[in-house]
Amino acid sequence: QVQLVESGGGLLQAGGSLRLSCAASGRTFSSYGLGWFRQASTKAREFVASISSSGYKYYGESVKGRFTISRDNDKNTLYLQMNSLNVEDTAVYYCAANIRGAALPAYDWYDYWGQGTQVTVSS
Repeated sequence: QVQLVESGGGLLQAGGSLRLSCAASGRTFSSYGLGWFRQASTKAREFVASISSSGYKYYGESVKGRFTISRDNDKNTLYLQMNSLNVEDTAVYYCAANIRGAALPAYDWYDYWGQGTQVTVSS
């Protein structure tokens, strides 16, 4: 069992930067594939970025070049550095883990989820 807790969300102006963190419990964190998803009100959950257990990274088209996913296995923490934020990035951001260890873009392949953290970008 893995518990995931996101932090770092907040309110900021367009053009700004924010770093989200996802702290995980459990002794096998390094073996999991990890991902970030987001969900804006009235919209479906959207893939943002993922990272495999070996460090391979995969990004959604809308965030390529602006967001960076990373992991620190010593700290059992997943990160999402978000730059050049715009109003369309406003959403609840969720971190997720999959036992396959892969960088998967589909939310139904993930086994564990955090509770989410709100990011609001104003114009």
